[in-house]
Amino acid sequence: MAGRKRSERVKAIVCEKYGPPDVLRLKEVEKPAPNDNEMLVKVRATTVTPGDCRIRSFTVPPLFWLPGRIALGLRKPKYSVLGFELAGEIEAVGKDVERFEEGDQVFGSTFGVNFGAHAEYKCLPEDGVVAPKPATLTYEEAAAVPFGGITALHFLKQGGIRSGQRVLIYGASGTVGTYAVQLAKHFGAEVTGVCSTRNVELVASLGADRVVDYTRTDFTQSGETYDMIFDTVSKASVSRSKGSLKRGGVYLDTVMVLPAIEGLWYSITTGTKVIGGTANGRPEELVFLKELIEAGEIKPVIDRRYPLDRIVEAHGYVDEGHKRGNVIITLDRDDGHAVGRWAKGERARRAPGPP
Repeated sequence: MAGRKRSERVKAIVCEKYGPPDVLRLKEVEKPAPNDNEMLVKVRATTVTPGDCRIRSFTVPPLFWLPGRIALGLRKPKYSVLGFELAGEIEAVGKDVERFEEGDQVFGSTFGVNFGAHAEYKCLPEDGVVAPKPATLTYEEAAAVPFGGITALHFLKQGGIRSGQRVLIYGASGTVGTYAVQLAKHFGAEVTGVCSTRNVELVASLGADRVVDYTRTDFTQSGETYDMIFDTVSKASVSRSKGSLKRGGVYLDTVMVLPAIEGLWYSITTGTKVIGGTANGRPEELVFLKELIEAGEIKPVIDRRYPLDRIVEAHGYVDEGHKRGNVIITLDRDDGHAVGRWAKGERARRAPGPP
């Protein structure tokens, strides 16, 4: 950090207005400098999550339009560089940092620190949701852990998951769902995953005891009941699912809008406990996931990989709503610095098509 010019420029994907994927722009921004309690992370990989796409497009229910604009930015995004999670290498540390040092490989969440992972560099606080990268994972794999893993863990624990319960995971092949299936099995539950036809084998491979193809079977009409229903994509409403919950069961939804009115009503009238909202994450949760990964109990699922300059395509793919697991954004470091890929305005050579 010492002697570095503050005017040094680095690459970032900037979202300066709400809209479709093509509002995103690759631009040079000032390289961040860590505060005394922060680490400067050279980002090796990040992801595009549904959360990134919702912020970019400002997709919220009408009732929450004004609160959403106040929180995210009235006329344009308050934080122009998106990105909820990353993996990379610490390049510099502030003078008060004790847990990490230069050269450490880390992964973490940027959810509570103004996002910003869609860039070559990001500063993270030492006490933030950051941990040493799992030794068994690549940077790309590690970047796919914090958002989905922490969200799944948070809601399952909020729901009081325990061994022997019957748990249904709706959206079992997505960012949160793939972790929810694996974590529910870790906690000893009997797991039913709900997904589309093309993802049945994937969800079964993650440990689900039973997989329901929603294009062929409506789980609410099967007569089966569950101790917990975890709607990871906010599509199986509590009103639709209530008949599939046991008395005193728990319904989990990853979107904040659900529990306010509908959830309270069903909690009172049916005895169903409804939990929704957001999962900000805690450092100990990330460390817990790291330990499970290194023990071979859970793993990230990666659908497609894109270089940073093709992030518009990545957003478009996530917008379609059919991805499997995670969509990765890689930052090329072949020459030690990614700026060379876009020198003189030239577009980076397209990488081979995603798998």
